[in-house]
Amino acid sequence: MNGMARVDAVLREAVESGAVPGVAAAAGNRAGTLYEGAFGRRALDGEAPMTPDSVVWIASMTKAITTAAALQQVEEGRLALDEPIARVLPALAAPRVLEGFDAEGAPILRPARRQVTLRHLLSHTAGFGYDFFNAEIGRYMEREGVPGIITCRRAALETPLVAEPGERWEYGTGIDWAGLAVEAVTGRRLDAVLEERILGPLGMRDTGFRLRPGQRERLAAMHARGPDGALSVIPFEVPQEPEFHMGGGGLYGTAPDYLRFARMILNGGTLDGVRILSPQSVEEMRRNQIGALTVGMLRSAQPAATNDAEFFPGMVKRWSLGFLINEDDVPGGRAAGSLAWAGLGNTYYWIDPRRDLAGVLVTQILPFADPRVLDLLGAFERALYAGR
Repeated sequence: MNGMARVDAVLREAVESGAVPGVAAAAGNRAGTLYEGAFGRRALDGEAPMTPDSVVWIASMTKAITTAAALQQVEEGRLALDEPIARVLPALAAPRVLEGFDAEGAPILRPARRQVTLRHLLSHTAGFGYDFFNAEIGRYMEREGVPGIITCRRAALETPLVAEPGERWEYGTGIDWAGLAVEAVTGRRLDAVLEERILGPLGMRDTGFRLRPGQRERLAAMHARGPDGALSVIPFEVPQEPEFHMGGGGLYGTAPDYLRFARMILNGGTLDGVRILSPQSVEEMRRNQIGALTVGMLRSAQPAATNDAEFFPGMVKRWSLGFLINEDDVPGGRAAGSLAWAGLGNTYYWIDPRRDLAGVLVTQILPFADPRVLDLLGAFERALYAGR
């Protein structure tokens, strides 16, 4: 069995075993695309086949794209990584830190001792959290009537910090704020900036915050895995007329589209003769930005949204600007120093500069970090490396 036939077999078996209703995947290197494939159906209750160009909610895979947009503004002098972001986002001029709750259940807040910077926002060290991974933030949001981030309401960002800026790695809404900073210095909505500066130039024609009619025809349904392991179709859609574009998780796209972004990173900021980022910006996106801090287990605070999640348990992991970094080689897979992340609906990617390979694998299943999809991701990765 040749290399790409081995990849086909891995994806087909995941569908035939019932692990996933449908899956699409793509892989490539600096020179071009090495693999595109899809198996199964877009929805368990439908007949439409999953195809490589099936459209999915890529969720937090949006973060790296928004990070790139912010770094473009750094290159052009409109933003700076290490000055207080309050210069362009006055709402962050006096951040407060949540220290707990009093006997009556009221939040205990104190002024932050440091200012939040763009580097903090892009490296998840600003102190912002997500309610589905941080029960304290969830409790605060419930008490204060703060809507969830996926509503794309501006009020969803009105949460305190859960740590002092720079103190720890805490996954949260920092890159949504970075998207607002891009809007503030360009005077344009984030969707327009991304389309003009990244998505359009890279030929990512199926990636955007709003679903066009032709994309709806190729849209994969969201599924939920119940406690018994069974999958069912559930209603889900990111608001199409949002108050703000969710730079941390609002994009829809396809596996081949995202591979173009990943290959641009592999190529040091260019793809097919178009420069998106300077080599210096890409280097920042590849470099540990959190010092001695580490990325550990993301503990679920909302079981319907996510399982406990950790890539490569036992391995030291850091964060760059936009990406998770594995510090050791993965047996049979990516090299140390690879870049990666994922989306809540069980979409995943990695970028391996050392071994010149990037992979993208997408499904539409909640909760996140589905064990059967993670098994599939590992098998997909191993099959790609074995087949080279």
